[in-house]
Amino acid sequence: MWVNLFFIFIFILGIVYLIRYRLNLKYAAEKTGNALYPTRQEDLNSIVIPGEFQVMQPLTKETTSYRWVKWGTAGSIGLLTALIAVVYWTDLLHQSIISIVHLFFILISSIKHRGNFYLLSEGLVLNSYYVPWHRVKGYEVEKIIKWHELYGLDDKINYGYKLEVKVKNKWFQPQFVVIRDQVQLDRILALLEKHGVEDIRDASHTPVSKNV
Repeated sequence: MWVNLFFIFIFILGIVYLIRYRLNLKYAAEKTGNALYPTRQEDLNSIVIPGEFQVMQPLTKETTSYRWVKWGTAGSIGLLTALIAVVYWTDLLHQSIISIVHLFFILISSIKHRGNFYLLSEGLVLNSYYVPWHRVKGYEVEKIIKWHELYGLDDKINYGYKLEVKVKNKWFQPQFVVIRDQVQLDRILALLEKHGVEDIRDASHTPVSKNV
């Protein structure tokens, strides 16, 4: 009985996560219409998303990735609700616990939008998560050269720059992005510092891009 209640609780948390992710994505997509950066295709081509190692695609409600999250969230919530009913009313959990847990993680991990990075007048969007400026703690930049952890994973990121933004009061930090050239990095850092976001590893607050 307690095992059933535990898994019902986990499934409910999964539903809450999917709903919050969907709402965050919707809010972020609405915000990016007035982005300060990127604004041109050239800017988009300079940003590489880790994991996929593909150049950034726009975050709008018309993209295939956005629609997948929109309709996939509804379908996944329906399946999770059905799983809750099955676990509560039957003993199927005890017979197929591995399959049910596996299905749960597939549903949660599959509802994900492609990575993105936007700078706005009131905050930033990093991987579909909107962060107002007052919650941004700082940034870190690392040049991707030989012996760097990212070097060699893809030709597009070699000799580029790993840009990671730290957020206040957030256990799981948004992932980083890779900026392919110095000129674009300088534009980004200038906008970050204009809004009070500085290099957290530099006590003198000297722009990182001049030292990498």
